[in-house]
Amino acid sequence: MQLITEKNISKMIIYVFIIIMSSMIFMISYFYVKNTNKNFELQMDKYVNEYYNNQKAILKKQVETVIDILNYNITQEHKTKESIQKEAIRLLNNISFQEKRSDYFFVYEIENMNGGDGFAKMIVNPNRPDLLGKLISTKYEDADGKKFREEFMRSIRKKGDSFNQYAYKKPKSNEIKQKVSYFKLYKHWNWVISIGVYTDDIEKEIALKRKDLKQRVKTQVVQNILVFLLFLTIAIVLSILVSEKIDDVLQNYQNKVKAKSKELMQLNQNLEKKVKEEVSKNREHEQLLVQKSRFIALGEMISNIAHQWRQPLSELSSILMFIKFKYSMNGLDEEIMQQKSQEAEKVIDYMSHTIDDFRNFFMPKKDKETFLLNSAVESVITILSSALSSNKIKITINIDENLKVNTYLNEFEQVVLNLLSNAKDILILNKINKPNIKIFARENENDISLFIHDNGKGITVEPIEKIFEPYFTTKSDSDGTGIGLYMSKIIVEKNIKGKLKVQNVNDGARFEIVIPKK
Repeated sequence: MQLITEKNISKMIIYVFIIIMSSMIFMISYFYVKNTNKNFELQMDKYVNEYYNNQKAILKKQVETVIDILNYNITQEHKTKESIQKEAIRLLNNISFQEKRSDYFFVYEIENMNGGDGFAKMIVNPNRPDLLGKLISTKYEDADGKKFREEFMRSIRKKGDSFNQYAYKKPKSNEIKQKVSYFKLYKHWNWVISIGVYTDDIEKEIALKRKDLKQRVKTQVVQNILVFLLFLTIAIVLSILVSEKIDDVLQNYQNKVKAKSKELMQLNQNLEKKVKEEVSKNREHEQLLVQKSRFIALGEMISNIAHQWRQPLSELSSILMFIKFKYSMNGLDEEIMQQKSQEAEKVIDYMSHTIDDFRNFFMPKKDKETFLLNSAVESVITILSSALSSNKIKITINIDENLKVNTYLNEFEQVVLNLLSNAKDILILNKINKPNIKIFARENENDISLFIHDNGKGITVEPIEKIFEPYFTTKSDSDGTGIGLYMSKIIVEKNIKGKLKVQNVNDGARFEIVIPKK
């Protein structure tokens, strides 16, 4: 029996084409899903490693932050060593950097650096109050038989700090869980200050991340498979239309069946090639869109950070030039070096905090705090002190020393810094004779207003509120991006829930930051 005849050739072509296209689509889908899942697991492994390393870095930073506080406190001559230690113990018993984490500080007062029984006294441990004031041994073994105290003391003796993983009781429960801790020797008091995080807390967050990414990958796979099926449907419809045309041709031109069959095969090949080309183009287009969006987001972040860092970098340059000048004149004594080092450290600390502020800008997870308004303003002015003094800009502050506000300190200081930097730039740009900036505050019934007033000839833009629009700047391209005032307005009105106003007064511009009391 002949399988293919003139009567059924069109149907056979449809069947063959459907089988071929279906097989291709299914194979493409299969390998796509397989490779996507493989890439997902590779990305998750990379994410887990990076997440654990990040957690270790956080632990180390937290301990170093506490040590910086202790170093600062011991410089205060009016306090005794005993009072400072007592205050440090109180602080370490209550401080916690990360929400929804079972992290806590614990401190050993070292009696014998070589270890052994009674090598140290436990002086801080909110999780184990039963150990407070007692001597402990490096021979202690955890639930897995690990002598973790012996291990971290070995590293402490060698390099002064240590990361260690061990099993330990979790707070507010009797469960023994794996814990990653960072230990660092504080030589001034012979303390080992430590903080750790339980790995089950980390694994919970990783599990949530995995679930979220898995759902995204699943959605993406389903969408792409639907696209593949759409192409298959289009190809089948096209093949049916072509086969009907072939039937008409066969009825009228039986003597040209072979020629038409070859033409049909060629057409099928062209359709198959076209489908492949379209699929490839769509993939390239999707990849280009994703890449473009990433570059745009990265560019915006870099632009914002660059704008915030421009002034601190200038401050650092001024400090270094001053040190170099003093050194060349043999006038660099210890007092000047100490003063300039502290100024540089404050600028660098601000630059470091700027990165964190921008990363968490639109999803802030910070708590409000009550602070003295005058102290916050003076802290910002300290950062700009070199630039202000070098340009002979006079700063006048008239703020009640007891006036307090309750808001986000870092973000508030960022806004003040933006406004002061802009005022300084305008005074320099307009070459003002006897430049000055006046800062004063007014307490109202429901809010507190902070005013920053310069004598830089005012703002000529109409309407004046246009200066708060994104990317609007009156400076040259190399001196401004138009982000500073826009970001300041967003911070004040979105995060602080206040208002940022501006008006021309007498010989300059006056900015007003309105901070609600509640």
